[in-house]
Amino acid sequence: MSDSTYDTVARLIAPFNKKGVALTPATGFQGDLEWDSLTVMDFVASVEDEFDIVITMNMQAEIETIGQLVDAVNRLKVA
Repeated sequence: MSDSTYDTVARLIAPFNKKGVALTPATGFQGDLEWDSLTVMDFVASVEDEFDIVITMNMQAEIETIGQLVDAVNRLKVA
């Protein structure tokens, strides 16, 4: 896992982390951060803008943790 990608994703999560949840690669967006679908959409948009990538709806449905998101971002950055 790329530390710089993880650090950037963690920085992007910060404004949405209203409960101050400690972040790890295993942190879940719905279970741990308790995000609703609107928050997820806003966050995904910020990730797409930051990395200049597109995360499809199918990919979003499969991404449940920060670690999975970082892996997906790294795959998309190379593609």
